[in-house]
Amino acid sequence: MFAAVTDPVGAGFVDSLARPGGNATGFMIYEYSLSAKWLEVIKQIAPNVTRVAVIRNPANPAGIAVFGAIQNAAQSVGVEVSPVSIRGADETERTLAAFARSPNGGLIVTPTVAVHRDLIITLAALYKLPAVYTLRYMVTGGGLISYGPALVEQFRQAAEYVDRILNREKPANLPVQAPTKYELVINLKTAKALGLDVPPTLLARADEVIE
Repeated sequence: MFAAVTDPVGAGFVDSLARPGGNATGFMIYEYSLSAKWLEVIKQIAPNVTRVAVIRNPANPAGIAVFGAIQNAAQSVGVEVSPVSIRGADETERTLAAFARSPNGGLIVTPTVAVHRDLIITLAALYKLPAVYTLRYMVTGGGLISYGPALVEQFRQAAEYVDRILNREKPANLPVQAPTKYELVINLKTAKALGLDVPPTLLARADEVIE
């Protein structure tokens, strides 16, 4: 088995990252140390944010661990975080509408959320909620900012693993790989619509700026 998952050990796909065991290997799309970066990024692009809703998929076992990692980092950047579980479109709309009634709110959309992402982007714009996403395509789709693994690099590494397996290497001997390259993408059009001035230091760090 060859897979790219958020938490391959916690999901039971492999025994450990270094020694997957059985007939499995793959690539992680997230590592928990990234959580603090999302908080740092949202405070840099929207300094007034003091409350952050962490959007997660309750059916994904990694959702709880991801929120815990974000919660551990929250105090150091001066924000209060609360989990938001996504189960359906109606619930998503009600929850974000209620969250937006109080000022200084922002969102972190975790990599465990695979559904309703277009709705979340639309609601974030409607309620003027600065939001940090994990993957580039969410920002090209109208989101504000993303910081996460460069998927093209992971696809290249995956192709190398496929070649090695086809040449009779055992998957169990190929360590599960964490991301090695991350990218920061900023949508200036969305920032302007939210009334945000992106700091020059953040723009200078960006791998891609959408205008």
